[in-house]
Amino acid sequence: MKKHLWTICFSTCLFAFTLYVLLDTFVITRAWQTDITAIDTSFIQSAVPTDFVSTDDDIQAESSDIPLISAGTVNTIESVQTDNPAPKPASYRPGSRKKKRSETAEPSENSITETVSASGTAAGNSYDDGHIKISVQTYEVEGTAVYVADVQLSSIEYLKTAFAYDTYGKNVTAKTSEIASAHNAILAINGDYYGAQEKGYVIRNGILFRDTAGNSEVLCINADGSLNIVKPGTVTAEELLEQGVWQAFSFGPALVADGEIAVSEKTEVGRAKASNPRTAIGIIDDLHYVFVVSDGRTDESEGLSLYELAGFLQQIGVKTAYNLDGGGSSTMVFNGEIINNPTTSGSSIKERSISDIIYIG
Repeated sequence: MKKHLWTICFSTCLFAFTLYVLLDTFVITRAWQTDITAIDTSFIQSAVPTDFVSTDDDIQAESSDIPLISAGTVNTIESVQTDNPAPKPASYRPGSRKKKRSETAEPSENSITETVSASGTAAGNSYDDGHIKISVQTYEVEGTAVYVADVQLSSIEYLKTAFAYDTYGKNVTAKTSEIASAHNAILAINGDYYGAQEKGYVIRNGILFRDTAGNSEVLCINADGSLNIVKPGTVTAEELLEQGVWQAFSFGPALVADGEIAVSEKTEVGRAKASNPRTAIGIIDDLHYVFVVSDGRTDESEGLSLYELAGFLQQIGVKTAYNLDGGGSSTMVFNGEIINNPTTSGSSIKERSISDIIYIG
């Protein structure tokens, strides 16, 4: 009798402990405490270029006036022909993949209806308020829909980040579109999902939140708007802050460095599949960025490998590019609308709740 009682007690305790670990890991929210260290924000004004001037013609520009790619630079890219920048798949059959080679073509101009907002001029796939210029185009790369937001800023102060519910913590999550709406973001993509890990530098909007080094390369967006990628463990978070790093992300890997592809055909993130939805950020020139999200896991869009994504970014002239959290997290929001087709569960088109976003606003 005592033997059975001990067995029951042990099993009950083991079950309770396992349940607590699972809840603590995936469900229970916890705001992390940190000794917040902030960067000297006086750099912001000094980072504003004097030659960024928007004329009335600029304000009325459509996306073709903000060229992303020069004619003849893209070989295996075809623009998706649609009036809707994010068409929902007609059929969705998870696990069924079709690979097709796209043909050479230039990005087309989508049919747009111009609307005017209080802060600037917004057209169906572009935005301009004199300080922020955004043009969104959709491409087909290796049978996958890829959404590219071409972003030109007058100052790095317009490139921001935000936590879900403005709270730095574990299991504190919200959808990309919800966080974007809360911050009146013009454009937003998912970040590095810092909350899913306990290591990796976290610097956001000039504030240091986590100084524990991780195993992944770190993307640094600097006070002058430049991007650089540092190897893990080669510099402390405090040193990055002292150097004027405005944002730091820990996911990776680097996709493009000095205009060259920085990954091999076999490079992958953890146990992620070779073809996956992806999110990346890159820089073309001073304060000139691209936010990139690709679809995946559907018949219409298989997804991209890191090498395929890096090759595409190189083709469109990106000098430095970094891979952010992908898979079901990959989401792009523009002018309040979800542009791509997030596949959070692998069985439906649906946003995943995440811990952070990168946005323009």
